Amino acid sequence: MKRLLLSLSLCCAVSLAAQDPCEQEDASCVPPPVAREFRGLWIASVANIDWPSRPGLPPDSARRELIRLLDRAQASGLNAVIFQVRPQGDAIYASEIEPWSEFLTGQEGVAPRPWWDPLRFAVDEAHKRGLELHAWFNPYRARHTSAKSPHSPGHMRLARPALVRQYGRQEWMDPGEPAVRAHTIRVILDVVKRYDIDGVHIDDYFYPYKERDRRGQLIDFPDDRSFNRYQRSGGTLNRDDWRRDNVNQLVKELYTRIHAEKPWVKFGVSPFGIWRPGFPEQVVGFDAYSELYADARLWLKEGWLDYFSPQLYWPVQQRGQEYPVLLRWWSEQNAFGRHLWPGNYTSKVGEASRTAWRTNEIEHQIRVTRAESGASGNVHFSAKVFLEDRDSLATRLSTHVYDEVALVPASPWMRVERQGAPTVELIE
Repeated sequence: MKRLLLSLSLCCAVSLAAQDPCEQEDASCVPPPVAREFRGLWIASVANIDWPSRPGLPPDSARRELIRLLDRAQASGLNAVIFQVRPQGDAIYASEIEPWSEFLTGQEGVAPRPWWDPLRFAVDEAHKRGLELHAWFNPYRARHTSAKSPHSPGHMRLARPALVRQYGRQEWMDPGEPAVRAHTIRVILDVVKRYDIDGVHIDDYFYPYKERDRRGQLIDFPDDRSFNRYQRSGGTLNRDDWRRDNVNQLVKELYTRIHAEKPWVKFGVSPFGIWRPGFPEQVVGFDAYSELYADARLWLKEGWLDYFSPQLYWPVQQRGQEYPVLLRWWSEQNAFGRHLWPGNYTSKVGEASRTAWRTNEIEHQIRVTRAESGASGNVHFSAKVFLEDRDSLATRLSTHVYDEVALVPASPWMRVERQGAPTVELIE
């Protein structure tokens, strides 16, 4: 029967080919364009926000949880996941540079038992489902407030203590130390070389968000040592501009070095959603330029990234931080036409608070993004809300706004050799 069906199929194909209207240059034969839209999902491992559900989860259980997340992402109509692999100078993957993460195994520096490599597993399973996988790194954080286990000898805090600063309740690698930048780039390039990832991603944590002392006074970041060394070497920038330049150098070098290693691997950044209050005029709020020393507009204007995902974590009609207004402003800064895929605070849907959102807010934001000609997708924070399907979020997105399959938008500026035409082989 199978041989008969194959013969019939071949006969039909020959018959149709003989009547192919394209041979008469009939315009009706032109296939419809392929839908392209980035539909990303952040999977956070820090503090076990999304995965694994607790430190020290047995590997079989951790794999099952990860598969559930990837299955839900696929079923929800998404096409990419952004998987956090370096929460605090550690690794959610097999690394000879940094220690295993306590958020995975329960104790920093202790390998999973039985042994497995979560990143390799995640890449393979994501690709099986037609999902891109982007590896997400925190470039400077050395210890999160939720961490419980002591540092292992391989962690930078113990291996190179002169590069790490105690800042409030956290530990932070000093961005002003060239050795920190070199170490971070080495870590990221190691992953680029060894894993079949589709992208590298860094978020909004550059210099840390300001902390206060017991009297409520703001604490300045303790980088006197590195700044004084910079001045003694002849540096002329003031401290704030010097701090911004430290971050700028990291972003620019990552963009260049990642593409030199693998030209097809995308580099993306998801900074705080407001560059500075007053840009545009009606916008008010946190000043990431002066507080985090993140000159995100410069990175976009210089084209030092392949995609840009400002965290637009406000409702469409939020006065002073209107989602459409901020999205349009960022689009206007995009001198090189890089991908603009805003981040959405999707976890606000159904949360246990008076300010919780309904799913229709996220649907509205997706439609606003589609209406902005300079944008081509969204990234959702974070995976847990999809898994829990709060307010039927995953179900409704898959049937309303993500009901049709879409490919990730092409990146024509990335100099990748053109692949040959696909071939089909019939095997009897």
